[in-house]
Amino acid sequence: METVKETPIAPSVKVQSAKKRKLSADHLTAIGFLLPSFLLILIFVYGFIGWTGYVSVSSWNSLVPDFSFAGLENYLFLFQDFRFQADLRNTLFFTILFIGLVIVMGILLAILLDQKIKGESIFRNIFFFPMALSFVVTGVVWQWILNPSTGVNLFLKNFGIQPKWYTDTNILAGFKWGSIEFGLPAALFAVVLAAVWQMTGFSLAMYLAGLRGISEEVREAARMDGASEFTIYRKIILPLLRPITVSVIIIMAHISLKIFDLIYAMTGPGANFVTDVPGVYMFETTFRGNMYANGAAIAIIMLLTVAIFIVPYLISSRKGET
Repeated sequence: METVKETPIAPSVKVQSAKKRKLSADHLTAIGFLLPSFLLILIFVYGFIGWTGYVSVSSWNSLVPDFSFAGLENYLFLFQDFRFQADLRNTLFFTILFIGLVIVMGILLAILLDQKIKGESIFRNIFFFPMALSFVVTGVVWQWILNPSTGVNLFLKNFGIQPKWYTDTNILAGFKWGSIEFGLPAALFAVVLAAVWQMTGFSLAMYLAGLRGISEEVREAARMDGASEFTIYRKIILPLLRPITVSVIIIMAHISLKIFDLIYAMTGPGANFVTDVPGVYMFETTFRGNMYANGAAIAIIMLLTVAIFIVPYLISSRKGET
């Protein structure tokens, strides 16, 4: 009988096979850890978004569920509605003022703290403190501070000044647009003030980290070329902080477009809806008016407005990483 000779397996082949088995086991372990989170997100985020979109094109505007197809009827109703048009106007001006002031205040305070002033840690904690509060607490506190009959008005009364703050129904530079007067509602200044007070600490932290990350050699080189401090910040520092500015804009836009708790706790819809926003309208329409299809339509519109800011940013970030 002929003996069959076994072909010896090279050590390198054995090592590669062991690595493949280990890699496969690592993959299965990773999938096992990620699968529960993936399923929960799929159900409770995207599943509920899909359900909200389905309800928004139904006729369910009463306590009795009615899933008959209504098309874009609920959306058309909203864009012709006086209150929703006022909400879009308020959201536009609130977003512009909120983002602009948060960026300006964050940059100025960050530059101030970057000068290595005495008691920097104390000032830093003071500026960061409002971020530890919820928007509900902020709304209640500022509602009392800016109450037309109490708060700061008790002091201003001595000078003959009595602002109406968030109860003011005047529209600045207003003109007729649709069913509403389009312009800047004076009452929004009070709400913007409260929101900026709370979120400036976040902007400050971002810009301060960016300033501390810029090498001192860059500034020294500019000074040697005869550049003034103002020119250094305008021509060198601020352009280097542009990625941080973009991040702050995206995050603040996300907050302002879906704002609810601050407005609801501080002013509510306001007289003539001068401080109303889609989030408050959605809550009252859905859970007080039992008009579920209209409330779902408002939620989808809010989602789309936020996506206008978030999706391009995510795409550009993804391209940058690639």
